[in-house]
Amino acid sequence: MPPSRTRLINAARRSMLQRSQLRRKLGIAGEAFKPSALAGRARNQVQEAIDDSAHAVREQFRRNRLPIALAAVAGVAWLFREPIKQQAPRIGRKLGEIADRAMARLRPGDDVMADEAQPDMEEDDDETPQ
Repeated sequence: MPPSRTRLINAARRSMLQRSQLRRKLGIAGEAFKPSALAGRARNQVQEAIDDSAHAVREQFRRNRLPIALAAVAGVAWLFREPIKQQAPRIGRKLGEIADRAMARLRPGDDVMADEAQPDMEEDDDETPQ
């Protein structure tokens, strides 16, 4: 065979191999760009991002429990600020009444103190030492 014919045959073979590789790659690319494949990849990426975020939040909460808990309580109080403003005076009065009752139980009354103080002040003359 003349060298030009051999080169032509080899070029045709290379061309057929390249064409088959391109078709294979095009098929893979076509499969990758189908809506179901795109949705699946997006779903996986979102799931990974959610998992990473949840892990980061858990780690931060483990490290900083008190500040995060205080911030959460403050956030809830801020959300309910209007109902709290309306109910605060009534709740304050009730708490004041409860505190007054508790102090009255802990502190003896004036008449009880007067009754207890009189026997200590008076000394019996009968009990003088002999």
